[in-house]
Amino acid sequence: MTEAKKTFFDISKLRRIFHYAAPYRKKFYLSVALAILLALITPLRPLLIQLTVDKYIAHSIPRMVVAITLIQGIIILIETAMRFSFSFTTAWLGQAVVKDIRDGVYKKILNLNLRQFDRTPIGTLTTRTINDIESINDIFSDGLIPIVADLLSILCVLVYMFWVDWQLTLIALIPFPIMIIATYYFKESINRSFFKVRNAVAALNAFVQEHLSGMSVVQAFHSEGREFNKFNAINRQHRDANIRSIFAYSVFFPVIEVVLALSIGLVIWYTAGKALDLKQEQQGVIVSFILCLNLLFRPLRMLADKFNTVQMGIIASDRVFSVLDNTDVTLPPAGGYAAPRHRVNGAIGFEKVWFAYVNENWVLKDISFLIEPGETVAIVGHTGSGKTTITNLLNRFYTIQQGIIKIDDRDIMRLSPEYLRKNIGVVLQDVFLFSGSVLDNITLRNPAISREQVVAAAKMIDMHDFIMRLPGGYDYNVKERGATLSLGQRQLLSFIRALLYDPSILILDEATSSIDTESELLIQKATETLVSGRTSIVIAHRLSTIRKADKIIVLDKGILVEMGTHEALMEKNGFYARLHRMQFQHQEA
Repeated sequence: MTEAKKTFFDISKLRRIFHYAAPYRKKFYLSVALAILLALITPLRPLLIQLTVDKYIAHSIPRMVVAITLIQGIIILIETAMRFSFSFTTAWLGQAVVKDIRDGVYKKILNLNLRQFDRTPIGTLTTRTINDIESINDIFSDGLIPIVADLLSILCVLVYMFWVDWQLTLIALIPFPIMIIATYYFKESINRSFFKVRNAVAALNAFVQEHLSGMSVVQAFHSEGREFNKFNAINRQHRDANIRSIFAYSVFFPVIEVVLALSIGLVIWYTAGKALDLKQEQQGVIVSFILCLNLLFRPLRMLADKFNTVQMGIIASDRVFSVLDNTDVTLPPAGGYAAPRHRVNGAIGFEKVWFAYVNENWVLKDISFLIEPGETVAIVGHTGSGKTTITNLLNRFYTIQQGIIKIDDRDIMRLSPEYLRKNIGVVLQDVFLFSGSVLDNITLRNPAISREQVVAAAKMIDMHDFIMRLPGGYDYNVKERGATLSLGQRQLLSFIRALLYDPSILILDEATSSIDTESELLIQKATETLVSGRTSIVIAHRLSTIRKADKIIVLDKGILVEMGTHEALMEKNGFYARLHRMQFQHQEA
């Protein structure tokens, strides 16, 4: 609740939100103009009704009654058209702003360093991109601009009422303190409930996303019951928060109706007494004031709700702006990027590199090595020794704390990520495929790559026949994450993808682990084609796959312990030789 109060008066956040409306200032000015016109036109109908009752009906002038009725009909049509235009314009403005903010958020997410995805649940980022940004739309369609329109309308009605009869107006406003108190408690209750609802939605999104992705693990370990109980607890919090807000609405609106009834009763009581005492006709004033009270209470009913909408929009914007303001991105160096005009040759150098994902829990410690252009280098070591981390750093997915990494004697921090990653191809152990066709996943929907090029690349590494055996061939839908393909099949597609993009440096990260023999033979053949003429880094636990490497780098707990050819390292009878003996003894057993 403290956050909500503090954020509501954060003018800087509101100013920043409305900055996104700058490209649509014509629509913004139109909505403001319509709000003013609607406010000015609001008292016209009560005025005409009072005039009709007191002058034309009381004095039996039917011709003028008909004329005034027609004028009122025209005013109603004009007001209806203006209200439609106002609602449509504010909603259009909100959607346009939301579209721009969502584009900006997603663009920022695309450029965040991977450590942000290690720290932030994907469901939370999804909530920021979808739900929280939608709340910003409410500031325009149901929030600040409609609040201004309602306040102007209330002001115009009150001015008219005081002009007609200031004493009667004061009498009619006697119950208003009840309404002010009810509105305050309603606003506070709704605000607390909405705040809890938002938190519950974020928790639900994060939980569902994570557990849908890991459903195979949940079912394999028969954890359905426990996971459902966890979900049920979060869902219960979401329900309870919504019920509290429903309860507040259920109390508030009847209270407002009671206050309106009291005001109308006081108006009738006062005017009836005045008419009896002074023998004056008060019918027109009564009808006019009853209509005015309805026009007064209609926006007042929703005002507290709209203030809460603004509050929740600003709270949501705070979360959205925290993503937009995140500085953990791949930033250009102070002097700008170097701009090579040619492909990299493929020389890779690590010089005294230290790296930690968290604080100073070093994953790599003082790593130095040199890979010549065209060399095939294998990196081996126990799980957690830092093998994959080296490839992540080479792609600048993370930033090192100490040392320097070079490609062709250029510090990679001086190379743009686009240029760097265009020259580095990666084939991962767990290949990620998007929902769509085989062709789409190979080309990543790059329109510059034709179907003919894909077919040629597939034939080059003997995978065309495998694809054609799939139902629909290159148009076969692999479903989300490639669920309809085996691990080996997904890896085969990633080889075609890597070949099409023709990188100068190739990284094969555990590319032949956990697959069937037939797929492994195809992959080994594809590997020979891919590594030809390229600098290649092969990461594998299966040491039999890397004997042909020009150089083997051996890591242990983030430290480079040995480096050399297979034969030289076996002769040395050190860490690599022990690792090799352990693996083959295990296989023989």
